[in-house]
Amino acid sequence: MSDTPLWEVFVRPRRGLAHTHVGSLHAPDAELALRNARDLYTRRQEGVSIWVVPSAAIVASSPDEKDAFFDPAADKVYRHPTFYDVPEGAGHL
Repeated sequence: MSDTPLWEVFVRPRRGLAHTHVGSLHAPDAELALRNARDLYTRRQEGVSIWVVPSAAIVASSPDEKDAFFDPAADKVYRHPTFYDVPEGAGHL
């Protein structure tokens, strides 16, 4: 196992609206992680933007606790767009 920190790599594709996780890599610092990510994950010029995030900085919910974690949202019906009129021409909703 490497002594260098693990970084998670996210790439925004040319026609995409959001960055997507494409993989992980080891690098001693953010600048080298960014350069290595470019070389590893955008060799065919797939991306227009790259994010690198230290794996240790990511906090995630547990899939085993999804019911208890996401349950409170079910009783807030006002958060669902069924009660609102969407104006014509509104995109990316």
